[in-house]
Amino acid sequence: MYRAVTRNIEVVVAPRFVADRSSPENNYFFWAYTIAITNNGDDTVQLKTRHWRIIDATGRRQEVRGAGVVGEEPVLKTGESFEYTSGVPLQTPSGFMVGTYGMVTSSGDHFEIEIPAFSLDSGDSKRTLN
Repeated sequence: MYRAVTRNIEVVVAPRFVADRSSPENNYFFWAYTIAITNNGDDTVQLKTRHWRIIDATGRRQEVRGAGVVGEEPVLKTGESFEYTSGVPLQTPSGFMVGTYGMVTSSGDHFEIEIPAFSLDSGDSKRTLN
C-alpha cells in the first residue's frame, strides 16, 4: 500500500495486477487500483478534480485530467472516508502512477492533495519485450 497525507487528508492506494484482463503476448497489461481518501481535518471538503501522470517502463507518459473520480465528486466531512476502484492498461509489464486531487472546502478554499506515486508491477517485468 502507498500513502500520502496533505492538509490532514489521507490518500491510500492499493494496486493489483489483473492477469485475466491482460494479454502479455499483445503487450497489454491491466491493473486495478483501490483508493481510500479519509478526511482527518476540521473542514468539510469535496473532491472536484483529478490529475494523473501515468508512466510505463519505456518512459511513455500519459496525463489524465477530469472532474471527480468514477463519476462522483464526493463530499467528506471530518472523519469520513470515500473508497473507489478504477483501472489502467499499459503496453509494458511495469510502470507507475502519481497525481493530485483538486479539493474545495465548504468555505470555497481550493487546494490540491497528493496521490502517492505507486508502482504497477505485473510479475512479467523480466520478460523481453518485442
